[in-house]
Amino acid sequence: MSASALISLAGSIGAPLIEQVLAKRIGAGNADLVANVLAEIAGQLGVAPEEIEGLAQSDPGRVETAIIEAEATLGERVALYTQGLEYQLAALKAEAGDPVWMRAWRPAGMYVLGFLWVWAIVLLHVANAIFKIALPQPDLWVLFQLTALYMTLYMGGHTFKDFVSTRWGGKGGAA
Repeated sequence: MSASALISLAGSIGAPLIEQVLAKRIGAGNADLVANVLAEIAGQLGVAPEEIEGLAQSDPGRVETAIIEAEATLGERVALYTQGLEYQLAALKAEAGDPVWMRAWRPAGMYVLGFLWVWAIVLLHVANAIFKIALPQPDLWVLFQLTALYMTLYMGGHTFKDFVSTRWGGKGGAA
């Protein structure tokens, strides 16, 4: 959607943050901030974001009021957006110093599990049909347990590690 009417309208009424966001001078690398601003303006107007451009040409006074109201809260949103980007950059820098094996097990595990599921449900049966053989199907319950174990380690590894270290690691004695 072209936001040229909104950009000029925001510039004419003195809403510099809205103008800069919509012109992609703030948040140029990510459309989330622009979509957030458009959703805020659309919410003020009670229309869908796609309808704002037409409304800006047909009823600019109503759109001006919505832009002014959105401008009032935009400073906080830009600050939160900036903090989010700074956090992502800090996390990437922190992970860059780790050895590859410390961060490679997660995607490798996902690809292996994905392949095993596709093999068990699709590829095995296709191979059996094409080559007219009877390769045995793996037990799906075992595959489910393997997947559950991986998800537990992936999503709850630190929680489990902390529980074990406090329970049996010497901080509370043996149970």
